[in-house]
Formats: sequence, C-alpha cells, structure tokens
Amino acid sequence: MRALASFFRPARAGLAVLAALSIAPAAALPSGAQAATAATPATGQSSFTPAQRAEIVSIVREALKSDPSILSDAVSSLQAHAAEQKAASALDVVRRNPTLFGKSSTDVVVGNPHGTLEVVEFYDPRCPYCRKVLEDLTTLSASEPDLRLVEKIIPILGPNSTLDAQAIMAAGRQNAYLAFQKALMTDTGAPGMERIRRVAASTGLDTARLEKDMTSSETATALARNLALARSIGLDGTPTFIIGTREIIPGAVSLDELRAALSRLKMAAHP
Repeated sequence: MRALASFFRPARAGLAVLAALSIAPAAALPSGAQAATAATPATGQSSFTPAQRAEIVSIVREALKSDPSILSDAVSSLQAHAAEQKAASALDVVRRNPTLFGKSSTDVVVGNPHGTLEVVEFYDPRCPYCRKVLEDLTTLSASEPDLRLVEKIIPILGPNSTLDAQAIMAAGRQNAYLAFQKALMTDTGAPGMERIRRVAASTGLDTARLEKDMTSSETATALARNLALARSIGLDGTPTFIIGTREIIPGAVSLDELRAALSRLKMAAHP
C-alpha cells in the first residue's frame, strides 16, 4: 500500500516539541515553577505543584491557539517514533531467523542466487502496487548483478488473491514461477479459475497439473509459512521490502528509491 511508504521512517523533531510542551520551558514558567524545575530529581520525575501544573497547561493552550501546527507536528512525530520502534522489532525478528526469511527452499529468487545484496519482498498478486513495482524489480535485478531478490507471496486480499497465489506457487513446480507470475499479474481479465487456466495455457503450462498442484499440501504449507512470517514482523500491507537486515520499506516505492536502498546496503557491507 503506497500510503505506508513512510511508515517505518523516523522523524523525531516533533517529539522534542511535545516534550517541551509537556513540561514547558523554564524561561516561560513563573518563578515558582522555575524553582520546582530546578528541584526536579535526577530520575526525571516532575515536582510541580497542582497550581504550577495548571499554569503550564494554560501556557500550552495559548501556544496551541497561536500555532495549532504544534500539536499536529507532535502527534506526527510520536507516530513516527512508534513506527521506528516497530521497525526495529521487526528487523530483530529477521536477524534471528535468516533462514526463514532469505533462504527458504519454497521461495523463488530473482537475480543472482548467490548475491550478497539480499532483498526480501512480501507481495500479493492482486495488489495493484505490487503489480506496479513488478517491472521495476525486473529492471533492478538486471542492472545489479549482486542482487538476490527473494519473492514471498502472501494472499491477503481475499479469495481471488488466494487462487492467484496458489497458481503462482504451483507454476513453480513446473519451473515457470516468474514467467507465469508476470503473465498473471499483468493480465487484466476477470479473476478466477478460467483466467488462471487461460494464462497457464498461454505460458505453456500443463493446466491439469497446475490445478492439482494448486491444492497440494506443499502449496498450502508454503503459503501458510509466508503468512506466519508476515505476521511475525507486523506487516501492514504489500508490497513490503526487507533490505538486508537493516531496513524495512513498505509501499510501492520507486525504482530510484529501491536503488538508493541498495546503495545504503552496499555501503553498510563495504564501509
């Protein structure tokens, strides 16, 4: 979801504003409040009296009346800080489970299977933003010989997503994952099994075998595993990119943004 594109990116400026508002700067306080501030213990706990707190609240209210953007900036910064903490927690999960995220035998690798620049993409085949970024990923893998792009398909948009995900996984059993993935995700026909059969036939697949493999236990297990991994990092939408073990980027980012993320990954690997 493109709206999530900045979800994990930190922005701390508003936090300082909110902190200042919560206690008010000493220079703006009455003399009694200044004395209370000076007497605040090292633990950081306030020793303001009820009267001093009331005066601080009055100061804050007047500040908000004169500049309402203070509050929106502070709220935005708090949200960004929470997102930053969530990203750190998610990356910790990735670091503790490298085999599950980047080395699973059920996932397809685009680019160099032995590349050192590893990127994991969680995508839903029915997601319009995943479709939009598909061609950029092809361009990126062609231009970066050391890129190892791991594709993790997760059906999160309903029954048609499940059908398409099952079909793409089943196509992999015929060594046609990427060809069928591209054909299906760029096809504009009405979703359903008839569309899947038509696209499968156009890409030279054995449609009877494809349908059988779509409902196999192997396909069900692989998709369930990917969904469990997505939940383990608190994934909120697709596509979501995990850049090495250093960065998480949700949303249909541009090709330039992906290239910039790879450059950061290179610099971290070869400072």
